[in-house]
Amino acid sequence: MSVERIEANGTNDATAEVVAEALRYYSVAPGVRLNVRSGPGTSYNLVRVLPEGAKVHVYCQSPGTTVTGPYGTSDIWDNISNGEYVADAYVHTGSDGYIAPRCG
Repeated sequence: MSVERIEANGTNDATAEVVAEALRYYSVAPGVRLNVRSGPGTSYNLVRVLPEGAKVHVYCQSPGTTVTGPYGTSDIWDNISNGEYVADAYVHTGSDGYIAPRCG
């Protein structure tokens, strides 16, 4: 007889590990305090500023204002949370292109 351990949130340990592995975090360029905007561009409102050494999860990406940063020039903006975008040129994704689905 086998018994699975169920956590209080209703998932078992194996499921929680798979979800944690699926959430990949990317580093913001060293020494940069990165502006977080309400949309994919520099004309959107400033929501907050990420501290130096921050890491972000990219849920989806959208085209927007072209920005030049430590990782090149790009019009790709990374959605890091609900209504929060950062310029991809400041995030070390390892790619010059899209690494996540386009935001809908």
